[in-house]
Amino acid sequence: MPDNAGMLIQPPQPDEYAAFHAGYVARASNGDVMQELRTQVDALRELLAGVTDAQSHVRPAPAEWSINEVVGHIVDTERIFAYRTLRIARGDTTPLPGFEQDDYILPGRFNARMLSSLLDEFARVREATLSLVETLDDEALSRRGTASNNPVSARALVFITAGHVAHHTESLRTVYLGR
Repeated sequence: MPDNAGMLIQPPQPDEYAAFHAGYVARASNGDVMQELRTQVDALRELLAGVTDAQSHVRPAPAEWSINEVVGHIVDTERIFAYRTLRIARGDTTPLPGFEQDDYILPGRFNARMLSSLLDEFARVREATLSLVETLDDEALSRRGTASNNPVSARALVFITAGHVAHHTESLRTVYLGR
């Protein structure tokens, strides 16, 4: 079984993902995506260290998510992207459906939880993602499938996963915390 914990995964080519994921891929393409995946949990914990549970439940505007809901969204999306990565890396060519992120927020009941609980859950889910990706060789990472009616490679999904968290971390930093 390959162990790619130390392997540098090359960024995907533009034909390996949908145009709407280009921003996520770009955010994760500035170096070692595996190192980025390994450090994002601690970076998010550090960023949110001074946020109280009361603050984490507040929506900055009626149509905006709270900090807890953003973190819950990160967790849910990580699971979905990891599942897609697994299916595609294993050669499953069954088209995978999209998901409406807003439909996951209310049933997730993220504001009924403590922020620390959500961050702990993210750490566990990320560990599972890393366990999967570290076993994928170049052949598996190069496999392509369809998700949300668009072609995507397993490699692109790794970058999309890291870029998605980077996007929301930046949003939390600038929009929610004003840093």
